[in-house]
Amino acid sequence: MTPPPPPERKQVLLRLDPAVYEALARWASDELRSANAQIEFLLRRALAESGRLPSGAAPIARRGRPPKRPAPPAAE
Repeated sequence: MTPPPPPERKQVLLRLDPAVYEALARWASDELRSANAQIEFLLRRALAESGRLPSGAAPIARRGRPPKRPAPPAAE
């Protein structure tokens, strides 16, 4: 059985001052994130701290190699 597809991600256009973007990109690099992931991380943290993060918001998708699944039992 295949898992359901993940919900579509909302795409938005964001205009930033170039100096702000450069600082954000450096910060993201320091934390091994993309600039996009850093923006989402910071927005979610601000929403949570203000009590405005929706309870139904999906967690941030983890990037990289998926976790190993246990091998199925060997047939005897």
